[in-house]
Amino acid sequence: MYKQIGILTGGGDAPGLNAVIRAVVRTATLKFGMKCIGIEDSFEGILGETQLTKLTNKSVSGILPRGGTILGTRNRGSFCKVVDGKMIVPDMPIEEALSNLRKHEIDALVVIGGEGTLAIAEKFHRRGFPVIGVPKTIDNDLSATELTFGFMTAIDIATEALDRLHTTAASHDRVMILEVMGRNTGWIALHAGLAGSADVILIPEIPFSFEAMIKKIHQREKAGSKFTNIVVAEGACEVGQSEIFLDQKEFRLGGIGEHIRRRLEEMIDKESRCVVLGHLQRGGSPNAFDRMLGTNFGACAVRALAEGERGKMVALQANRVSTVPLSEAIANVKTVNVEGQLVRTARDIGISFAAPNVRGN
Repeated sequence: MYKQIGILTGGGDAPGLNAVIRAVVRTATLKFGMKCIGIEDSFEGILGETQLTKLTNKSVSGILPRGGTILGTRNRGSFCKVVDGKMIVPDMPIEEALSNLRKHEIDALVVIGGEGTLAIAEKFHRRGFPVIGVPKTIDNDLSATELTFGFMTAIDIATEALDRLHTTAASHDRVMILEVMGRNTGWIALHAGLAGSADVILIPEIPFSFEAMIKKIHQREKAGSKFTNIVVAEGACEVGQSEIFLDQKEFRLGGIGEHIRRRLEEMIDKESRCVVLGHLQRGGSPNAFDRMLGTNFGACAVRALAEGERGKMVALQANRVSTVPLSEAIANVKTVNVEGQLVRTARDIGISFAAPNVRGN
């Protein structure tokens, strides 16, 4: 049994991080008698002059509904560097980090993060240090788990935005474009587009054409609907074109919504507006589902450590929380199945993906 475990949050923030931290601390202290140390600012907190804080039941009291993370997080730093668009994890800082963990008598780690953060956790595991990962990303793109916490809250926020855009689009007979996050997957756009009655959904998995998009707009005009709502994932791209980046140096996606707005106004006589949700999808209080999922994940992570598991990630599979190897969790990105139920349903009810030469688009 471990005497003291460390907890850290890495990558982008997501609603539900504090729910996981709270569950880890309460399970570790109340059920297994372990002490907990919070590592601040992701893995950076165990380099150089370490940034550690003692976590108790009292210190995590009241944080369940809070957004963000009480430990702070980083998606760039000594452990994560972007080279030619790829995330590189250098080996050197890990040895220093392991030395600091031993110095502060931290016996194991619960690492809460997405693909990049868990790739670093896997390197600690390979060095023989006990690690359990907890999947966190609003993008829902980790293949080993059916859902990641933060995703459902992000969908709620995007759906509410579409609801609000619907009324102003109808009032002014405009094309309204909502750009959402998701990196190179379209999970947020697809779910929110279905829930928020979008007319066009653009996702990275289905390259779009402006001709098909305009065809849908004209079809709506003929049917008496003089407005169109479009939701686009930040990684969506036109057929034969690459993604659009806000920052080419760091390969930070963004700007596709404004690009579509400009092109549509050049091609058709229709006023258009673009709204970029951006970090609004990450901020604020988690919804009930993400609080429950985060709590389940946190408790399961501590149980796994107590039962001797290491190098694993907790995951939701068939409505049950279990563990899978970290190597499996980070092996593949989970993308939208273009022949799957959600895409078929969207097409059945008249939503277009603006795909060229596809019946029903």
